[in-house]
Amino acid sequence: MALKKLLFLICFSTATVTLLAQQSPSPTYNKSRSSAKKDRINRMMKMEEEGDLVFDHHSVFGVRIATDGYGIFYERGKFKSVRKTRLLQFELNEKKDPKDHKVAVGGFNGYTLNSIAIGRLNNFYQFKAAIGEQYLIGGKGNKNGVAVTALYSGGASIGLLKPYLLHVYKDQNNNELSTSTYPEILDSGYLVNDALGFGSGWDKLSIKPGLNAKTAIRFDYGRFNQNVTAIEVGITAEYYFSKIPLDYLVKQKNLFFNAYISIMFGRRK
Repeated sequence: MALKKLLFLICFSTATVTLLAQQSPSPTYNKSRSSAKKDRINRMMKMEEEGDLVFDHHSVFGVRIATDGYGIFYERGKFKSVRKTRLLQFELNEKKDPKDHKVAVGGFNGYTLNSIAIGRLNNFYQFKAAIGEQYLIGGKGNKNGVAVTALYSGGASIGLLKPYLLHVYKDQNNNELSTSTYPEILDSGYLVNDALGFGSGWDKLSIKPGLNAKTAIRFDYGRFNQNVTAIEVGITAEYYFSKIPLDYLVKQKNLFFNAYISIMFGRRK
């Protein structure tokens, strides 16, 4: 009986709350907030149409996926006019040859499986700094705040070339792991166990200076908001002053091209 009374009380309370919620007037908070946002955007659009700068600068962070790698970046933009923005960009990427791929290899006594990149000579990391400009080409006066901009940039690159090291057994009867690389292990009879990982090879690092340039189209959502949300697609050219040995099976070269897509978030002030 006590349980039935408890269930009846819960059901009665729920029904009462629901009825009161239906009878109470709808809140005006969300409507007021939406109206205030529309008014603010309209004011900003009017200022822009009159040639005034709505914001002074923006700061954004983002991630980038390219046809030959991936990375992260930071951008600082200074608004010079309604249509023109000066850009300062910094990137940190890992670059791989498009033919680079991994295969499974036997672990110790065949009980585990590890993977290695066949033929990889080096891991290649890049730090890039560039300056550029961004131009508004579409979306001016669009109430949803979406802007289409074109941009270009160019600057200097510092490539970090780190040897790709492997754990190997020198013969089937040798239970002691040794370190080797491509192409040394080819036709050597070594049994590959696994790759040493990110923390290895830094003592043998070599630096490769170079230049970079890119052009892109950016779709900036929420253009009249303080928060930046944008998608960028573009192409990049990179030139290094010496050839970059990425893979034993691929011809070494100085000049690289890639296509990429980026997602970025940040703030306008």
